[in-house]
Amino acid sequence: MNQDTIKQYELVIFDWDGTLMDSIGKIVDCMQCVAKELNLLVPSEQQVRDIIGLSILPAMEKLFPDNPEQYDALLEAYKNYYMNINATPSPLFDGIESVLSQIKANGQTLAIATGKRRAGLDRMLTETGLGHYFIATRSADEAESKPHPSMITSLLEELDICPSKTVMIGDSKLDIAMANNAGVNSIGVTYGAHSLEDLLTQSPTNTVNSPQDILLHI
Repeated sequence: MNQDTIKQYELVIFDWDGTLMDSIGKIVDCMQCVAKELNLLVPSEQQVRDIIGLSILPAMEKLFPDNPEQYDALLEAYKNYYMNINATPSPLFDGIESVLSQIKANGQTLAIATGKRRAGLDRMLTETGLGHYFIATRSADEAESKPHPSMITSLLEELDICPSKTVMIGDSKLDIAMANNAGVNSIGVTYGAHSLEDLLTQSPTNTVNSPQDILLHI
């Protein structure tokens, strides 16, 4: 990579689930188990994949539109399954920490914009040891749900960086749509929740098939 390519963006914003962490399978399993426990119509794997990135209430509304009286129970049951019953660890994608290290070494600023709630994000930042890479983070309880641009626009305001110097990296159509709504470029990763075909419906600036390929576009 030449220096111009390395310095294309000042701010690099990552989604979490499906982009940094290989947690899609666990999320699908937990959501399906919760639906069974509460005697609700069990969503398909693709239906769960399609809500990954949403804040929890919009996700519940999309998956279980006919059961609003169950949303509190769904949330509590989901948290219990994810943290206590499904003990399957969610690993980082191969090579992702090396990518973050290189971006930081390039002098670029790293941030997070995720559909996770603050408690869950803080726990993951600590457990994975990735917290020191990120200057600022936004979670589902601090902004409107994706694809609303507020996660990105509030990061831009906090860090005093203009949209033209910013890129959003995510595995979901919601991430790409959020970037478009915020007026920033985007990189869609095809190894997470959504396929290349799905990502292309939102016209990402670039797409990549592996974490290492991200470095070619920032």
